[in-house]
Amino acid sequence: MNVVVCVKQIPDPAVPGELDSDHTLKREGKLILDESDSYGVEMALQLVDKAGGGEVTLISMAPNGEVAGLRTALAMGAAQAILVSDDALAGADALTTSKVLAKCVERAGGVDLVLAATESTDGYTGTVPAQVAELLGWPSLTFAKEVHIDGTTVQIQRQTEAGYDVVEASLPAVVSVTAGVVEPRYPSFKGIMAAKSKPVDQVTAGDLGLGADDITIYQTITSVTAAPAREAGEKIEDDGEAFGKIVEFLDGLKVI
Repeated sequence: MNVVVCVKQIPDPAVPGELDSDHTLKREGKLILDESDSYGVEMALQLVDKAGGGEVTLISMAPNGEVAGLRTALAMGAAQAILVSDDALAGADALTTSKVLAKCVERAGGVDLVLAATESTDGYTGTVPAQVAELLGWPSLTFAKEVHIDGTTVQIQRQTEAGYDVVEASLPAVVSVTAGVVEPRYPSFKGIMAAKSKPVDQVTAGDLGLGADDITIYQTITSVTAAPAREAGEKIEDDGEAFGKIVEFLDGLKVI
């Protein structure tokens, strides 16, 4: 069982984010593993263990050859990583990102399953896993809160507002998992030390066979404005008739 996990390296959410001149999020300096992707890494490790063999490969896009977040996932137990670092991909939209990740899956070779988070923390559309599946020509299973492999079949419990649906597909396939699908492990000291020597294949878009036509950025951010300050609420002293104010307020919310 060979599993590829799409992981995103993001600026630390605990630090206030800054924007570049083109209104995109600054991604300078150390990046960390997106917490939402740790669930996919853990799920992949458990599936490989249950299968009795195989490897977990990470694929990621990040500027400046940044690998700090990848090293965290490698310390959890993943065997290797493919990192795409290319200035031409700055500000990449969901489609361009999906093209790059799909090519990384092909580069990894012999992949039985691709896992991804449902969406990233620092900016998302929620469409990348499905687009990767479409580009690969593989089944797409989304919002998985449980994942089971039986031979050449993957079965998931797909989370819904009413509970869950049971969905099956043949392998290879792409599955997006929800937070809580498993409990991610903490990297051990041994794992952290071992991660330093695990291979990270750093490539450019060109190395993946993607040209200028393939990485056209179809979205631009024209402006960013601060959210309006929250207005102070109205305090009402209850003289026994305050319920009338509540009724009046609710009436004002009605859509005509």
